[in-house]
Amino acid sequence: MRHLVLRATLLALAALATLPTALPAAAQDYPNRAIRLLVPIPPGGAPDIAARLLGNALTGALGQPVVVENRTGANGNIAADAAAKAVPDGYTLLLGADSGFVINPHVYAKLTFDPLKDLIPVASVATNQFMLAVHPSVPAKTLKEFVDYARKTEPPLAYASGGNGSQHQLAMEMLRQRADIKLLHVPFRGGAPAATATIAGETKALFAGASSTGQFDSGHLRPIASSGKQRSKRFPDVPTIGETYPGYSVDIWLGLFAPAGTPEPIVTRLRTEVKKLLASEEFVSKLRVSGSLEPLDLSPQEFSDLIRSDYEKYGALVKSIGIKLD
Repeated sequence: MRHLVLRATLLALAALATLPTALPAAAQDYPNRAIRLLVPIPPGGAPDIAARLLGNALTGALGQPVVVENRTGANGNIAADAAAKAVPDGYTLLLGADSGFVINPHVYAKLTFDPLKDLIPVASVATNQFMLAVHPSVPAKTLKEFVDYARKTEPPLAYASGGNGSQHQLAMEMLRQRADIKLLHVPFRGGAPAATATIAGETKALFAGASSTGQFDSGHLRPIASSGKQRSKRFPDVPTIGETYPGYSVDIWLGLFAPAGTPEPIVTRLRTEVKKLLASEEFVSKLRVSGSLEPLDLSPQEFSDLIRSDYEKYGALVKSIGIKLD
């Protein structure tokens, strides 16, 4: 009997001894099947462009297909929720925009997940800024002319956004506060549909993302000011809003995220591959040409610090505006 107990104990200890090595072994074999890359917006927007470029490049780097899946709705919460609740094995990832992590927690009264705890930042990917753009029928070619026109317009000038509580809306609300003008908010399900509505004349203005660059070039939309701290490299002649209203800035970032609990060796592998891509002239050129995006190569600590600082910044803004969604 004593012999049997001793043998069982030894077998149990042997099994426990193998557990620490099981995870690295699985990570070493990663990936051995297709990876899902969830995107929170419809096809055509900047996150979608970045995701498809990143997915194609990672497919070559990892040797397995990286399949982009658009999971739209609720300002990105649907995609983020799906990623947060996925098995943390590296086979479900999220190409997330900053709004899902630094705005939505303040806007939505109830979230079914905590984006700051249930998702972990793998790597920063890209950055860009909005362009304040108007329909060609709007007789404003400068920010001052836009403000003057908005003050005289009755009923209030209608602007499109990517949704209630979206960064598009907050950027315009920040401008509305600074310029002391009245505007009518018309939300859509993503930046691309918002741009389409403005091109059609259904709305007269919007903060358009990088995916609207072609519409600026064609004249379907007229960019009159940029939202970033510095002028856009793609449109250097377009002034920043901060040049008129000091302190105003809205810079956008995109990053790769994984479910919390994803093994560190897998996170490190993904981070290493993304870092290689951001150092590649070919990949960076595609980011700039396809979506007017700039590479954002931050260390893990720098990326975490950016998320935290933007979380506090937008929390104060949402509170001042009084936006709250169920």
